[in-house]
Amino acid sequence: MPLQLKKHRKWLIAGTVLLLTATPGFALFGIGDIVFDPTSYASLVSQLTTLETQYNMLKNNIIHFSLKQQWQTTLHKLENANVANMFGETAGIRIALNTNSPSTSTTAWKTATVSMNSGTNSYLQGQSLGSSRMSQLAMIETADSISPDCLTAVGQYRSNRTENATANSALLSDQFDNSDDTNSEVQQLNLLNAAEAQKLTEMQAQGSLHTCLAGQMTVANMERRNAAVEDLNTAVIVQQQRATNDASAAGESNTWQSYLP
Repeated sequence: MPLQLKKHRKWLIAGTVLLLTATPGFALFGIGDIVFDPTSYASLVSQLTTLETQYNMLKNNIIHFSLKQQWQTTLHKLENANVANMFGETAGIRIALNTNSPSTSTTAWKTATVSMNSGTNSYLQGQSLGSSRMSQLAMIETADSISPDCLTAVGQYRSNRTENATANSALLSDQFDNSDDTNSEVQQLNLLNAAEAQKLTEMQAQGSLHTCLAGQMTVANMERRNAAVEDLNTAVIVQQQRATNDASAAGESNTWQSYLP
């Protein structure tokens, strides 16, 4: 057999073996060395689709709003309290209401309230616990404790609002910024965290004010309760006196016990 024919026979056998083992691939355009594999093509298409999805997601994450200002609100600043002080009766009240100064609040409260005279101590020593005068003293002492704290809480809140104004304005500016500098996904998440931190600070500050209000309500309820008990006690005493001492009109035999002056 000629040498050239043997070579053609070898190539034919090798090509047949390749065709048998290369499924599901098949030749393109009749050229044996270019093989199309549908499985590999499908995998490539899937990978490209995934990459395209990830790209679109990342692209959407960095796209910023162009009309953020439609949600923008204004932070109202608290004006400083200005309390009149004609004769020194409110000395320190203005400072207490505008700054965080517990000592000033205590001193200002004492100056602005009625003080008990020197004889009160000896008078109250003869009173028993639960009596009308001792209950009044308890209410006064409670009010003297809570009220200066309320002055401090109000002053602290006003002072903090002033100190936090720059940080609040900076955060507000970044939140409504339309540029790419503050609109990436990480930057937006940081702004959300900063906003939540500022919200927590504001809630804690207002919590102090709520505590003050609750304390003031306690004192007010104490006063109203004492007044109601005083009325009941007075009614009982009057009725007892009417029953013991005949206060009937001349010629009458019965006492009008339901009458109260």
